[in-house]
Amino acid sequence: MDELVTRKLLLQSLESLARAGVDQLQRGVPLGVLPAPAATAARPDSPAASMPLPSPPAATADRPMPTRLAAPTPPPFEPRLAVPATSDLEPVMAKKSAAKSAACASLDDLKAEVAGCKLCKELARTRKQTVFGIGNPQPRVVIFGEAPGADEDRTGEPFVGRAGQLLTKIIEACGWKREEVYILNVLKCRPPDNRTPVEEEIENCRPFFERQIELLAPEYIVCVGTVPSQALLRTKEPVGRLRGRFHEYNGRSVLVTYHPSYLLRNPSAKKFVWDDMQMLLKKMGIEPPKSK
Repeated sequence: MDELVTRKLLLQSLESLARAGVDQLQRGVPLGVLPAPAATAARPDSPAASMPLPSPPAATADRPMPTRLAAPTPPPFEPRLAVPATSDLEPVMAKKSAAKSAACASLDDLKAEVAGCKLCKELARTRKQTVFGIGNPQPRVVIFGEAPGADEDRTGEPFVGRAGQLLTKIIEACGWKREEVYILNVLKCRPPDNRTPVEEEIENCRPFFERQIELLAPEYIVCVGTVPSQALLRTKEPVGRLRGRFHEYNGRSVLVTYHPSYLLRNPSAKKFVWDDMQMLLKKMGIEPPKSK
């Protein structure tokens, strides 16, 4: 293997770790062995949890997740844009698309607008379809991810691959059903080779996901991974420094935790995610299910 290939593989590994919310590596650890987050990343007062994630309570069907009352359709807003002028991304087109997004009065209207978007020429050229979102249109909780992968690009639904299956288990461990929450991503198109979204792509999609969240009007937003956390909160802080406490976005409580894809490589990190989800349940006034 020549030096160029080795460097490319190293870069891909580091990008994968960063997207999962890992911002540090221990010195001397081989690339093939990915470290679990340090125990100090968890709040000292976080509830202890054993592994694996607990099964949903037997009475789930009798005590479904409370659904909030339907809220009036929010008025259009003026989205904030920071799209640089490049040969591929015309700022005039971006502003026009943002204005159309703000004018969308329903999720169906916004979904149609997303489907026709071609601001990111590379993504529009390589995608099979856009991936808008799925779930309860009047949710208390929204799960906010990064971008579609190959499985999502094929099916048109977010979180359907291995990481999505684990996310479903996390949702069910909270005593909910997947269809009771709403799941969406920052990007609506799959980046080629599942690479990390670039800033221009995130900003081009910002009017879409901001309006989508506005129309959904959830009480709580769970950001999984670095990209959604930093995009929504407009910060450069890593997941390890953002998790373990609540943040605020337009009057809504935001919880940050690790991405399910990271948990697939580091099962011991499930404890930290479960600590975060128990903290969410308590804030919602829901008794967390007991661990096995």
